[in-house]
Amino acid sequence: MSVPLSILDLAHIPEGKTPRDSFDASVSLARRAEEWGYRRIWYAEHHNMATIASSATSVLIAHIAARTQTIRLGAGGVMLPNHSPLTIAEQFGTLETLHPGRIDLGLGRAPGSDQQTMRALRRDPRSADDFPRDVLELQGYLRGESRIPGVDATPGKGTDVPLYILGSSLFGAKLAAALGLPYSIASHFAPDALEEAVALYRREFEPSRQLDRPYVIAGVNVMAADTTAEAQEQLLAARRNRVQLFFGKDRTFTPEEADMILQSPAGRQVLRMTKYSAVGTPAEVRDYLDRFTEHAQADELIVATQARDTEAWLRSYELLADVSGLVPA
Repeated sequence: MSVPLSILDLAHIPEGKTPRDSFDASVSLARRAEEWGYRRIWYAEHHNMATIASSATSVLIAHIAARTQTIRLGAGGVMLPNHSPLTIAEQFGTLETLHPGRIDLGLGRAPGSDQQTMRALRRDPRSADDFPRDVLELQGYLRGESRIPGVDATPGKGTDVPLYILGSSLFGAKLAAALGLPYSIASHFAPDALEEAVALYRREFEPSRQLDRPYVIAGVNVMAADTTAEAQEQLLAARRNRVQLFFGKDRTFTPEEADMILQSPAGRQVLRMTKYSAVGTPAEVRDYLDRFTEHAQADELIVATQARDTEAWLRSYELLADVSGLVPA
């Protein structure tokens, strides 16, 4: 690969498994990814989702960091409007103090939940409007240059945890450019704005203390297997799982019912979400990612594998590492 590869671990809880099973799988992946040569692993903040175990994102990062040695770990991302900037500065300042040089902090302004869950989080929907100001406040705490007189983050002050702006629209691209921060675009599930957002970010980027030139991390789905047919089967299973996630809150769909929904207008939107997907043998996946890197004008790829079986999930990342010639740090 011409660019570094990283992993977005969705902390999936397979059917019939528990959150603890998910955490054990995440530890196993992180240890192997460290050996395989991936640059970083990120975990995303989601709430009230029965199949995702990364709601307490900083706690999960601490658990993984204590069981690995060198790989970078971080949030991809923390949904900042759900929290006070001081609290996040303290959490990630603690992580950086315990695991120096290994912690990233990706920030998003989406709720990571539905309307009912937003209320349970005591979140005001208007809080997203304060996102740019909250990012600056958080950055001040981490640099030891608090914007709130007399208030410091302890731990956190002076740790300079690197910040990344996450986004799926032009808003995030414009903010990352204005603040001189790296931009991670969620093209693995929100593909429509990719080209325009990256072009805007690169055009409007202003150098900063953290970053002197634009840096784009693009998300892409990967299903690598020993045969093309096996990879396609895993992709179909992942799409059926999305149908269940989005449309099956009160019932369970059969595979045939899920396939029918995928052919409906709502289902076709589910298919569109996975527009950028590298599926097939290792060589086929590598060739797709090479083309996608150029298309996205990416400096780094962060890949998400949604194979429902843990062994197939791990195997996909292993095959990608082998064919990409990754070298451990």
